[in-house]
Amino acid sequence: MAHKNPLRKDKTCLNCNYVVDNRFCPNCGQENSDTRKTFFHLFVHFFEDLTHYENAFWKTIKNLIFRPASLTREYLSGKRMSYLAPVRLYIFVSFVTFFLLSVIPDNEDASDVKVTANKTSLVTKKVAEKDTVFKEQQKIIDLEKKGMLSKKDSDSIQKMIVESKEKTLEDNNEFTLYGKHYKSVHELDSIQQHCKPSERMGAFPYWMNRKMQLVQDKYPAKELKEKFIESFIHNLPKSLFIYMPLFAFVLWVFQNKKRWYYFDHGIFTLHYFSFLLLGILIIRLESYLLGFLSDYMLFRIIDYIFTSVAILYMLYYFFPAHHRFYGDSRVVSIFKGITMFFINMIFIAIILTLFAIYTFINIH
Repeated sequence: MAHKNPLRKDKTCLNCNYVVDNRFCPNCGQENSDTRKTFFHLFVHFFEDLTHYENAFWKTIKNLIFRPASLTREYLSGKRMSYLAPVRLYIFVSFVTFFLLSVIPDNEDASDVKVTANKTSLVTKKVAEKDTVFKEQQKIIDLEKKGMLSKKDSDSIQKMIVESKEKTLEDNNEFTLYGKHYKSVHELDSIQQHCKPSERMGAFPYWMNRKMQLVQDKYPAKELKEKFIESFIHNLPKSLFIYMPLFAFVLWVFQNKKRWYYFDHGIFTLHYFSFLLLGILIIRLESYLLGFLSDYMLFRIIDYIFTSVAILYMLYYFFPAHHRFYGDSRVVSIFKGITMFFINMIFIAIILTLFAIYTFINIH
């Protein structure tokens, strides 16, 4: 039985000044108990809140994963105290997921192999380029020895060969997200100003290219790529938050407008996206933990099977959730689900593309 704090003799609510006849204020719901508590009262109150939260949390997570759409049905039917609220659930899962994804490192073995492979590839490429330059220079020197080229021409050609190879390596290291790569913003402005009117870029393409070029002038290609990836992953929750109302809108389009409000689709969307984020987090944690045992074939097989089953379940989850919540027949639900899948893929592609461009031009 929960420990109750002693009631105040004064029947006026401290929160809203309403007259309180019982333990809880009928106007705002605040308990009219003594605000001065002993350490024992504080400890008991903390333990009760923690236990209640944990019970609600684990019950919510269990239903979210194993009973598609049950949370949405329960919430809309009015049973809300036993589970976490949809918005609170999504914010909590989203925060934990993206935070852990940002701090969990790649497995050391995989990173070492990747770094070693990149270094080996780079060294091999540089050796090959130097060998090619040396051979071409030797040909020029032979022509000079035979009297077919003057010393001045020979030196000039060799210099051009070296500069050409260096430019090739530089071009291969460029990181361009949008449009053509220019040497500098000055070159872009000059081309735009002096080219024929028919060859000039429109106002928006020119603005976009200029924004991109400003960023590329500021950072080397390798550093720019790292900053872009880091910034894109860091801000991905924003694009996901923008996309959720569109997902709910697609659901609204395909369902009975008199039976279902947009609010209902919004609750379904919050629960569905919470499940997807939780699934991504579980897969990443499992892969990271089993990565320490990747030397053993058995654990690599377990990792592969678990990841495959989890991804398939995440793809499958929408269909029973949609069928159970909206009450359509299985055939109709599957047809609607597949149609909405392709529509949402288009929305996702557009949003991610725009978000990638926005991220790139706002790199600091």
